[in-house]
Amino acid sequence: MTMVDGSRADELREAMIGALREMGAVQSDRVAEVFRAVPRHLFTPGAPLEDAYDPRDAVHVKRDDRGVPISTVSSPQLQGSMLEQADIRPGMTAMEIGSGGVNAAMMSWLTGPEGQVTTVDIDSDVIERARRLLDAAGYARVNVVLADAENGVAEHAPYDRIIVTVGAWDIPPAWVNQLAPGGRLVVPLRMRGLTRSLELEREGDHLVSRSAMICGFVAMQGAGANRERLVPLRGTRVALRFDDGWPGERVPDMDRVLDTTRAEAWTGVTIGGTESFETLQLWLATAFPGFGKLRADADQRSVLVDDDNLWFDSAAVVGDSVAYLTTRRVEPGVSEFGAHAFGPHATDLAEAMAEQVRIWDREQRHGPGPNFGVWPLNTPDERLPEGLVINKRHHRVTISWPAATSATTGQGNQEETQGE
Repeated sequence: MTMVDGSRADELREAMIGALREMGAVQSDRVAEVFRAVPRHLFTPGAPLEDAYDPRDAVHVKRDDRGVPISTVSSPQLQGSMLEQADIRPGMTAMEIGSGGVNAAMMSWLTGPEGQVTTVDIDSDVIERARRLLDAAGYARVNVVLADAENGVAEHAPYDRIIVTVGAWDIPPAWVNQLAPGGRLVVPLRMRGLTRSLELEREGDHLVSRSAMICGFVAMQGAGANRERLVPLRGTRVALRFDDGWPGERVPDMDRVLDTTRAEAWTGVTIGGTESFETLQLWLATAFPGFGKLRADADQRSVLVDDDNLWFDSAAVVGDSVAYLTTRRVEPGVSEFGAHAFGPHATDLAEAMAEQVRIWDREQRHGPGPNFGVWPLNTPDERLPEGLVINKRHHRVTISWPAATSATTGQGNQEETQGE
């Protein structure tokens, strides 16, 4: 790298750190310093410096045959937030699940010379690349392991910290078993199609969340992979995605539901253009067992909403009808939430979804958000908190909401990221 390039990298790095501070993705001096110490452009060879130091965007390093990213260097915003969640300290033993190089380097810097970091990935190309780049950047002491991360890496366990940098549908027992007493697991867990980076710690025989952050990652491969179930609403052009499986015994036939008359209900609940409503999606997922994510081709937009409205992928199926979240502009910079629905009971379902938006607005909008728990699969229902229970392959995941109080209804709460 030339002197000019080095100067430019330093300039971009400082600008990135400043932006991450403003976003709230970096809050501690220690995490700010690790971004300053680890030259991330060394882990994105071939990419422009501006891409390497863009605070919001990931750099894709490998795609599958369909062009879908399967390996990325995560955005600094996401890495910073997850490192803050992990709180890695000198002397710790840590594992990263999903390799790229730069995150393992930062973890190694944070653990210091007395600590140890292991990074594991199922893809030999990714592992070879991570090993080569870590060595070149001066982090040869990181253990780089080719394996299916479903089994963790027992050789270097137990781990004080585990950070998962791929989208996980479930939490394998090995990750919990290889966590040291008092350890912490930071994992982007997918629940009802929504992904949250959870900061999890043991509490008795289960894990509880200390914080949760909206995020997105490439999906896990290998034994931990999960296949979505698609419910067509108009062939392949409009469909609902259910990644936790259909919640009933029989998947409904909804393929011609969009041929019915569209119903709509408006809520009176408004939102500013930069305000987050990510807890609303979780609330709707809790309220409707048939909650899924709506996918539609561009030419189907006119069926779903009018020209001046927006539609979102939060949707719910109840019986023979489907409803989804939408907004309409009521004044510059302000929109009103509503619900559109199709099917024989569209009018009732649209109003039911609208009412849930109103409840969220009254009781949870400005609150701390839900609590998440990860419980053994054999945990009886009576031991679980009230709320949504999602039965995964290895665990039961719970989403429970705090009781509404005056403290949660009178103050604003700006989130970092809008929607999902």
